[in-house]
Amino acid sequence: MSTVDDTRTGSALPPLGGNPSSTGQGTTPGSFARPSGVGTPWAFASPDTPHMPAPSDKTAWDFMPADWECLVPGDGSADRAARARPEAWRPPAGFEPVTQLEHARMGTITPQMQRVAEREPHLTPAQVRDEVAAGRMVIPANVNHLAQGLDPMCIGRASKTKINANLGASPVSSGTDEEVEKLNWSVRWGADTVMDLSTGGDLDACREAILGASTVPIGTVPIYSMIISRKIEDLDREIVLTTLEHQAQQGVDYFTIHAGLLHEHLPHVAKRLIGIVSRGGSLLAKWMIHHGQENLMNTLWEDICDVMRAHDVTFSIGDGLRPGGLADATDAAQLGELAELGRLTERAWRKGVQVMIEGPGHVPLDQIEWNMKLQRQLCHGAPFYVLGPLVTDIFPGYDHITSCIGATNAAYHGASMLCYVTPKEHLGLPKQDDVKQGCIAYKIAAHAADIALGIPGTRDRDDELTKARAALNWEKHFELSFDPDTARAFHDEDLDVDTDFCAMCGHDWCSVRISKEITSFVSGKDEDYAWDKAKVTAALSPDQAEILEKRGVLSPDEIHRLASKTAAKVGATVGVDDDGKAGCHSDYVDDETAQKLQAGTPAGAAAAAGIDAADGATP
Repeated sequence: MSTVDDTRTGSALPPLGGNPSSTGQGTTPGSFARPSGVGTPWAFASPDTPHMPAPSDKTAWDFMPADWECLVPGDGSADRAARARPEAWRPPAGFEPVTQLEHARMGTITPQMQRVAEREPHLTPAQVRDEVAAGRMVIPANVNHLAQGLDPMCIGRASKTKINANLGASPVSSGTDEEVEKLNWSVRWGADTVMDLSTGGDLDACREAILGASTVPIGTVPIYSMIISRKIEDLDREIVLTTLEHQAQQGVDYFTIHAGLLHEHLPHVAKRLIGIVSRGGSLLAKWMIHHGQENLMNTLWEDICDVMRAHDVTFSIGDGLRPGGLADATDAAQLGELAELGRLTERAWRKGVQVMIEGPGHVPLDQIEWNMKLQRQLCHGAPFYVLGPLVTDIFPGYDHITSCIGATNAAYHGASMLCYVTPKEHLGLPKQDDVKQGCIAYKIAAHAADIALGIPGTRDRDDELTKARAALNWEKHFELSFDPDTARAFHDEDLDVDTDFCAMCGHDWCSVRISKEITSFVSGKDEDYAWDKAKVTAALSPDQAEILEKRGVLSPDEIHRLASKTAAKVGATVGVDDDGKAGCHSDYVDDETAQKLQAGTPAGAAAAAGIDAADGATP
């Protein structure tokens, strides 16, 4: 920890945490987060504002199986610390560890832990093992999915923030092939895990296909499959356990089980503006009311744990009472369920099963930190996996933005994984571009939080891009960006020449160019980013051209200019008129040809391309 005096203002900066730049580039003093404390509840954490709940002083080491022998007697804090290590425990004779949690409790570094450390270079394999043993980190890696090619990853506040993408067929939209395509698209745009939330079509075949195609962990909400072709009132022990066993054998890495919603919580929901918005939560509420009994997911918890342990399926304990609007946030129903989630965590740890906790929802910005830190206390530091949260309710169609604002704050204050929200949230099933927009919004949120937390190395790529930008090296600028196609397309839309200025300011007003020319400034002078002279850029790729067309803001002449440039690049110069406009462009196709094209006829396609259909020769 350090304090930096600002000699200009006469005031001191806050105590500083770690520097997210591995080389300390630039002039910023570093992160304003707490100093890192991997191995403690404050691995990477924001400073607590007044009145925040303190972290729990317990970990998974305090909730060991009853048949493990503790070799360290006593109950003082020193004794408790001594018990938080493998040599303090003796498992029963013949015990064989299955889950990552059990291996960690025995002091073993598994291949999966080793792989996690490779993907999290600021952590050692031993630190990964110790965080898993403490319950502050999970490695969702079903033994059956590992055999199918799963690439292990981790979720926990000692690691970088992860994002999840939801997909799945519904009764009115999509199917297996489209969902596998969306899986690949989600991973392309940065999803660390994917949840199959299918509620229509052949759920079993869809899940099988997704698992077979996925190198990232897959989660499900098994109750959706439990009620296919039956009423929720018919749900019983046999259906629950049989369904879980089947999905575990298929290779599902984590299950959302809504076991924290209790019968006693239901009266708290009565005056909510929007009631229960969780599908699983609403179904189980109906089951409890119909039978007048406690939530069977709760009463069957130990049996459920046994099924999950056998395959190392991780719990994502569901928040069936998450708020569906700001008016219902942080209410008695939500908080009552959260307390029960903490008790379920303790029960799962005693069974050797890994646990993460699901969280809200819709939460005003001012309440996010308190929600994150209450979970840290009640659930003893188990990783928190949150949906958003959305910080306003009046922007349907833009909820990927309203939610990633809350998601950034949630991750900074303690959440370990962020469930993406797409522009289609509340409106319909997301399509491919919606998935991309949701993933990118949440990669922004996760990355911004990691930098703020001071996780080592997380700002390195940002610093490299800053140096490329300072040097006005456009190619390097685009190469370092998360979405190079969009960056290049947007640049070339206004100025398809790489110059020592951009179209935003022009030559005379370009502050970056002026700073680069000031001799005493280091700005823009890194030799690794130097470039020779202005040059005409390469033609836009089809993906880049599509990005611009989807924007809907280009005039026909601007589109033709870019199209002719692309045609020239690939040698397709035929059909370009005297004005340099591509004759093959749809705006320059007559009605008859357009109708043939729409009908998919070879003659129409050839005519549009300026090719004689009879022999394929150019005229």
